[in-house]
Amino acid sequence: MENEKKLLVSIIVPAYNEQATILQILEEVRGQSLDGVAFEVIVIDDGSKDDTLAVLRANPHLYDVLLNLEKNQGKGAAVLAGLRAAKGDYILFQDADLEYSPSHYAALLHPVQEFDAEVVMGSRFLIRQYSRVQFFWHKAGNLLVTLIFNMLFNTTFTDIYSCYLLYKRDLVNPDALVSRGWEQHAEILCRAARRAKVLYEVPISYHGRSYKEGKKIRAHHAIGVLGMIFRRRLFS
Repeated sequence: MENEKKLLVSIIVPAYNEQATILQILEEVRGQSLDGVAFEVIVIDDGSKDDTLAVLRANPHLYDVLLNLEKNQGKGAAVLAGLRAAKGDYILFQDADLEYSPSHYAALLHPVQEFDAEVVMGSRFLIRQYSRVQFFWHKAGNLLVTLIFNMLFNTTFTDIYSCYLLYKRDLVNPDALVSRGWEQHAEILCRAARRAKVLYEVPISYHGRSYKEGKKIRAHHAIGVLGMIFRRRLFS
């Protein structure tokens, strides 16, 4: 059993001006241990204007790969750089703030280990331990986007725009991705869902940030997300 090959999960951590939280989140990531699983931590600094990059360079024990985009290109570009560097059997996204807790990794990987799941989504709307009360229109928009996705792809997800998307790496070719904006998450899920045969969803808790605390996504981003979902379903 000691020589049994472990499942390798590449954790993609894009960061932009996250000097206040980056060390804590990476320490939590490094603190996760799961039998039969190894983690490859890939951090991408997206041209941060604060000391995020300096903090990362001073703590190399907290990651396996550090990529530096000298100019800010947006989260999509950072994610793409991370995906191209990933070597894992599975990909898992982790935001650099503290909205999502790495303590959920075991739950996310349970359907993979037990049922050979190819896609696992962490849902903030299933029964969970806690969820910070936030903005009504964010939730309403998320539910609308999720409903349309389910109708078009014949799925039953409850929360497609959760950060915690885990999928088998060979389901999505990074070089085929056309989006570099907020809709990139939808594109990745669309491509993975079309090819996967075993999809699961697990409950996660959520500690959302306010805009004052650094939240970046806005309501108008839903337009691009919906456009991407229709595009991937109807024209590819």
